[in-house]
Amino acid sequence: MKIAVKTKLFASKAPLEWAIMANGQFYTAQIPIDATGKVVEGGIEAQARQTMENFKHTVEAAGLTMADVTQVLIYVTARDQLPVFNKVYADYFEAPYPNRAAMIVAGLAREEMLCEIVAYAAHPDAASLPERESSAS
Repeated sequence: MKIAVKTKLFASKAPLEWAIMANGQFYTAQIPIDATGKVVEGGIEAQARQTMENFKHTVEAAGLTMADVTQVLIYVTARDQLPVFNKVYADYFEAPYPNRAAMIVAGLAREEMLCEIVAYAAHPDAASLPERESSAS
């Protein structure tokens, strides 16, 4: 059974959930959008910060903490953006850090996006999540 995690993030028009819980695992992908759904301006640092803030909000909405995150996949559109993303990323985690991979890609879903993350976390008891809704309609 999969459960959509209820967040306060902008409701996407795309057929997606910002996060899903299934079999004690948390799955999410986050992008640098603000409360209106617009990609934030200000370059990679501003976009990395917004992406990580959206991610933290979503993790907490699932009843988890950043310490529960087990793996993060980082996508940036240029190699020189990765050190900047790493600096922002370090503000959100403490040792032991999640497993991680970073990819430099030609582009992302929205042309103005410079970064995106995909992440996973373990939840000890998915059945007792706060604020949840079924994705089955």
